[in-house]
Amino acid sequence: MAGGDGSATTPDHAHPADVTVGDLGERALISLFTSAATTATSGDIVVGSGDDAAVFDAGGPTVISTDTAVQDRHFRFDWSTPRQIGERAVIQSAADIAAMGARTVGVVVSIACPVSTPAATLTEINDGILAATHRLGGRVLGGDLVAADEVVLTVTSVGALDGLTPVALTGAQVGDVLAVSGPLGSAAAGLAVLLATDNRDADECDGDDSERSNRLLAQHAEVVDAHRLPNPDLSAGVVAARAGAHAMTDVSDGLVEELETLAAASNVALAVDVSRVPRTEATTRAATELGESDDVWALTGGEDHQLLAAFAASDVPSGWVVIGDVRERTGDRALVSLDGIAAGDLRGWQSF
Repeated sequence: MAGGDGSATTPDHAHPADVTVGDLGERALISLFTSAATTATSGDIVVGSGDDAAVFDAGGPTVISTDTAVQDRHFRFDWSTPRQIGERAVIQSAADIAAMGARTVGVVVSIACPVSTPAATLTEINDGILAATHRLGGRVLGGDLVAADEVVLTVTSVGALDGLTPVALTGAQVGDVLAVSGPLGSAAAGLAVLLATDNRDADECDGDDSERSNRLLAQHAEVVDAHRLPNPDLSAGVVAARAGAHAMTDVSDGLVEELETLAAASNVALAVDVSRVPRTEATTRAATELGESDDVWALTGGEDHQLLAAFAASDVPSGWVVIGDVRERTGDRALVSLDGIAAGDLRGWQSF
């Protein structure tokens, strides 16, 4: 995989459409990726990309997290460009670093793909990986390539705490307030629009269907873009840690799922006022158009990758939105309540 020094350059690696991964071979691809953005051996990078492993001196405790994205499970090539898919894979992994109160300093990427995959597809995915990593201030440190029946991206992100204490899930305290770093439900709204315009499995699509699909995609481009490539401000994690957040996580599987996880880890009960959960006007417009509920999207829709944290009421940073509070866990109190009612069977993303 490519290494990078943080500069955002566009490598020259155009390939004819009929050149495949099998045609080029693993070594040629790795060489191409490595040369796409050079990692200098200096400062905190002891050994850069191209060796058996990268050696990184973060100058203190290092945060590491891995996420995997599988073709047709987490992304579709008919919905997203290869570059968007690469960027998105980095964001979902780096969000876990931010949730610990750290900044992303590097990523290692594994790509599995069929031998028949166009080489241009992989180089564009790599462009997205580089672009997202550089925006975060990190470098691509290396990775792996392997043959498989479908495209699978695994991104391992490495983060530095810069002297801050990691913000674990276990620290929420009775009396804390709950806050999120940005609007929720946008990615779920975009997914709903894409599903409403999905003709991949249809035998035929008449002109009216095509016209409606094009209209929906144009009118709701903001949420479709949010699904294809979420754009959370992951620096909010460091801001929260500096402000003294007691517990934090990223909203990747849906707010309800993250609330359940946080409540169980901290042995507390969490209460949320649904009307206070922020969502964009574009999300609400999409819900109205499709006859759906933006409340449900905000509560159960994953992949926004905003952050959820528990703070002392006086410590909530600017830009964060308070949505509820932390209460004592008792035998008759729901682990998570929404407007005073137990969350019950309301669920977010389920991997299995």
